[in-house]
Amino acid sequence: MARALSAVEESAESGKLWCGAAAVMAWRGGWRGRRAAVVGLVAMVVAQLASNGLCKQLADRPRPPAEWIPHDEVADRPDSSSFPSGHTAAAVAFTAAVAPTWPAAGALCALPTALVAVERVQSGAHYPSDVAAGAAIGLAGAWLIRRAPALFLRGWP
Repeated sequence: MARALSAVEESAESGKLWCGAAAVMAWRGGWRGRRAAVVGLVAMVVAQLASNGLCKQLADRPRPPAEWIPHDEVADRPDSSSFPSGHTAAAVAFTAAVAPTWPAAGALCALPTALVAVERVQSGAHYPSDVAAGAAIGLAGAWLIRRAPALFLRGWP
């Protein structure tokens, strides 16, 4: 199980998993797939900017203590702030933005999204609250991207 989670985390690194999913959606999904790919990628970028570019700079939270982690992967953890989980924010943003446009693709993305969230805690890179905050940021990013056209068309309040 740990190897499977590690493989998901490696492919999720830098958004590779989600970029690959977007490429397949755009290639095989017609107009719906192209639209889902675009909104997913844009939501992912927004969530990563919010989590990694803003929140991690404001919250300088140390990673969980190494002695809490019962395996050797603890040495591979990043040095950046633990709060929030940028991987989880990106995964949730992509999936939550894709799902309304193409529900079947959103459902397929839900499993790797959940695995990314679990892996971030299991690997010792994040506390559960970091993952929860990342998920909230991802949901907010997806909501913003899905609502942005309507907000701009009617005028920003």
